[in-house]
Amino acid sequence: MDLQNYSLVSEFVLHGLCTSQQLQNFFFIFFSGIYVASMLGNLLVVVTVISDPHLLSSPMYFLLGNLSFLDMWLASFATPKMIRDFLRDQKLISFGGCMAQIFFLHFTGGAEMVLLVSMAYDRYVAICKPLHYMTMMSRQTCIKLVLVSWVIGFVHSISQVAFTVNLPYCGPNEVDSFFCDLPLVIKLACMDTYILGILMISDSGLLSMSCFLLLMISYIVILLTVRQRHAAGGASKALSTCSAHIMVVTLFFGPCIFIYVWPFSRFSVDKLLSVFYTIFTPLLNPLIYTLRNKEMKASMKKLRKRQVTFH
Repeated sequence: MDLQNYSLVSEFVLHGLCTSQQLQNFFFIFFSGIYVASMLGNLLVVVTVISDPHLLSSPMYFLLGNLSFLDMWLASFATPKMIRDFLRDQKLISFGGCMAQIFFLHFTGGAEMVLLVSMAYDRYVAICKPLHYMTMMSRQTCIKLVLVSWVIGFVHSISQVAFTVNLPYCGPNEVDSFFCDLPLVIKLACMDTYILGILMISDSGLLSMSCFLLLMISYIVILLTVRQRHAAGGASKALSTCSAHIMVVTLFFGPCIFIYVWPFSRFSVDKLLSVFYTIFTPLLNPLIYTLRNKEMKASMKKLRKRQVTFH
C-alpha cells in the first residue's frame, strides 16, 4: 500500500530539539553515547537471561528479558534519525516514515505497558501466593502474557495509524518535535480533527491510565500483604523488588500520561518528556533492574568469566 496516495504532503519537516548549531553538535555526541549505552545495556540483559538456564526458567527474568527486548525497539524507532538530523540543516521525514514512527512508538509503548502489568502480576503471585507460584506462572502462562502484550500493542498501534494515514494533509507539514507523534501530526490535517483527535488520543490515554492504575493497585496489595505477614527477611526482599518495579513504572508512565491525558497543551516540556520516555527510560530500565539485583549481577559475572575463558 502506498501511504502517499492518501495525502498531497509527501514529507514532513521536523523541528528537532533546538535550533542552535552548537547545541546540536553537543547533542549529537551526547545522545549517540546514550543510545549506544541503552542498546548495549538492554542487549546485555537479554543475552544474560538467555545464557543462564536458571534465569531463563524464572518467570520474573523471562519477562525482564522481554522488557529489555522491547526497550531496544523503543530506543530505536526515532533516536537514530534524531542523531543523524543533528548534523543536517533540514530535518525531513517521508510521509511513510512518519506513519512508521507513529506505528512503532505505539506498538512498543503499548506492549511495554501491558508487559509491565504482567511483571506486577508475577510479583503479586510470588509474594501473595508463593505456594502456587510455579503453577500460576508456568512457562506457558509467561509466553501467553508476552504474546498478549504484543497483540494489545499491535491492535492499539494499528488503530492509531489506520485513522491517521487516511486524514487529508494538503498544506502544513512542520512537526514541532524530533519525531512524528500522534498529537502533533493530526493537527496538520486539512480538516477539523478536534473530535477525532480526542477519540484517538483517548485510546492512548485510556491504555496508559488503566495500566498505571492496575500496577498501582497490585503494588499496594503486595505491600499490604508483606506488612501483614511481618516477615523481616521476606519483607526486605519484596520491598527491594517492588521499589525497582515502581521506579520503572513511574519513569515510563509519568511522561506518557502527561502527554496523552493533556495532549493539546502547548508546553515545551512535552518535547523534554518525549526525550525522556523514548531515550532515557530504555537506558534506565536495565540499570535499575541489574544494579539492584544480585542474581542478575552474579549471572553477568559468570557470563564475563565464560567469555574470558573462551578467548
